[in-house]
Amino acid sequence: MNIAVFASGRGSNFQAILKAIEDGRLPACVTLLLSNNSNAGALDLARSRNIPAIHLNQKQFSSESTYEERLLEVLAQHGVDMIALAGYMKRIPAKVIDQYWNKILNVHPALLPAFGGTGMYGIHVHEAVLASGIKTTGVTVHIVDEKYDEGPIVMQQTVEVLSNDTPETLAARVLVVEHEIYPKALAAFASKRVRIEGRNVWIQ
Repeated sequence: MNIAVFASGRGSNFQAILKAIEDGRLPACVTLLLSNNSNAGALDLARSRNIPAIHLNQKQFSSESTYEERLLEVLAQHGVDMIALAGYMKRIPAKVIDQYWNKILNVHPALLPAFGGTGMYGIHVHEAVLASGIKTTGVTVHIVDEKYDEGPIVMQQTVEVLSNDTPETLAARVLVVEHEIYPKALAAFASKRVRIEGRNVWIQ
């Protein structure tokens, strides 16, 4: 399975995916790293591994449709079967979602449907979790559709919220779990153990 990783930042989940491939836990190959941010650490990480790394942003194009066409062209050129969003901070165009229906995954630092949607990313999620007073949060891997964080859930794992947690300490523990379950979810797709019916997902 050829994976394109989309990342906007340093690429810690990208690194976890690469480690899983190297360790034999993920039978796949990353054929493309794409970022909307020209300064993303993930681009440097990809280049250091000789993985094609491309900076592509809608602002570079005169229209959204031109951007969509170029994005699809790049994905086709690199033989992409699956897209893994790893801290990617931009909306995926509708044409790309249609072309890769049920083949785009995202990892979210909370137990969806709670603490998802517009504005719920990064440290903002953990701030909201702590403000709510709940005792358990976690990580969700889900399929990407047209609405933020509302696609079918593939895998979840809980993380305890400690009484002395700050957004930063909670984020650090949640990130460890992200690095564990995201490669597992991708491996399930790579080994064809995933069955999808509507919004229901089963892993065999």
